[in-house]
Amino acid sequence: MTDTTTAKSRFEGDFAFVLLISCVATIGGFLFGFDSGVINGTVDGLSAAFNSDAAVTGFNVASILLGCAVGAAAAGKLSDMFGRRTMMIAAAILFIISAWGSGISGSSLEFVIYRIIGGLAVGAASVMAPAYISEVAPAHMRGRLSSIQQVAIISGLFVAFLSNFVIANAAGSASNEWMWGFEAWRWMFWIELIPAGIFFVALLAIPESPRYLVVSGKKEVAQNILVRISGQNRAAGKVTEIEESLARDHQPRIADIFRGGSILRPIIWVGIGLAVFQQLVGINVVFYYGAVLWQAAGFTESDALATNVLSGALSIGAVAVGLLLIDRIGRKPMLLIGSIGMAITLGLVAFSFSTGALVDGSLKLSTSMALLALIAANAYVMFFNFSWGPVMWVMLGEMFPNQIRGSGLAVAGFFQWIANFLITWSFPVLLAAPAIGLTGAYGLYTAFAIISIFFVVWAVKETKGKELEDMQG
Repeated sequence: MTDTTTAKSRFEGDFAFVLLISCVATIGGFLFGFDSGVINGTVDGLSAAFNSDAAVTGFNVASILLGCAVGAAAAGKLSDMFGRRTMMIAAAILFIISAWGSGISGSSLEFVIYRIIGGLAVGAASVMAPAYISEVAPAHMRGRLSSIQQVAIISGLFVAFLSNFVIANAAGSASNEWMWGFEAWRWMFWIELIPAGIFFVALLAIPESPRYLVVSGKKEVAQNILVRISGQNRAAGKVTEIEESLARDHQPRIADIFRGGSILRPIIWVGIGLAVFQQLVGINVVFYYGAVLWQAAGFTESDALATNVLSGALSIGAVAVGLLLIDRIGRKPMLLIGSIGMAITLGLVAFSFSTGALVDGSLKLSTSMALLALIAANAYVMFFNFSWGPVMWVMLGEMFPNQIRGSGLAVAGFFQWIANFLITWSFPVLLAAPAIGLTGAYGLYTAFAIISIFFVVWAVKETKGKELEDMQG
């Protein structure tokens, strides 16, 4: 009998409670996904409203990622000071401010300010939800519960794609006026107020992370929460394990991520590698610029938005499969499968684009090559969402020792969002460059997918079934 099976047979906690609080935490992931996807359908509207060129439009789209980098970097330390739940509540408030402000913006500068505020929320939620879930979930189900984060992200993307499609069709285009004299693209942002409000209210009903409570000296409160999570017999022992892991060192601090005072610990470099490669394969080009990408390949605006909806639905299915398998086959095998699959499918996308011809400034593909591009791109999205999408967040939430979990997540999250920004900002510039275009951009993402195969083989260690207190740095 495996350790995971043994742990499962001894589980005495309230699974419904653990599932509920995990799902509440991942509403932040839903908003993360919605914020990432909503911009996809608004690019044309933003360009028309603010009269911006390719570089400015790229910055308008990518500006949120600067906030994400700061939010992710700050959230780790602040969550060690004030708690995981408290930081998620702060993020919910920022989501509300950003959703409203992005829709009322009258200039690129105003829009960028509100998007950066939203980025602070996305960055904080992106690292706090995995940390919170990993700290409340029993080891034998931690992978599946942490994977809900990616299900939520993709669900947010799907809902954003769907609402963009419905609103644009109702108005005629993203640039047209819709209800009460406001352009359709503004309503695309305002829809986010609904899940953001739900997130804020729901967070008020869930408990703080028991590990944070033990660190804060609130041992009895932590034990009461652990009774519901792990059962009466396990709770006392779990508090002792947490205390012993903390007793081996001091209170968490950012300096703990360094070895010898100036060099990052190897585990931090692995976390950075996971975070950066997740972005360098170009997934957010599909999320942010899907409509632009498919229009550049000859699709109409309506067909491009409908293709986004299809990609979102397939993504949810791929994440669901990953969720079922992550605690069975492990994290490392899933990353390896994803890297190989993405390298092949991205290569096919780049090849199909290379066969196109420029007609009146737009790329035109033959029917067969357009079909190959569509199938390969959706297969790529499925490989990503089966593997690197959920597994990266799962591993970042569980791979670091207790002492450096908050700081390690913050550093990895910071680099993840910086890589996201560079990929997102550069895409319209690459697209506009005659010598590069779609073929060169997707060739670049293919190269990074190939490199990620070697990174997984050489650097990534399996974490399946291990207790957080047993993680070594």
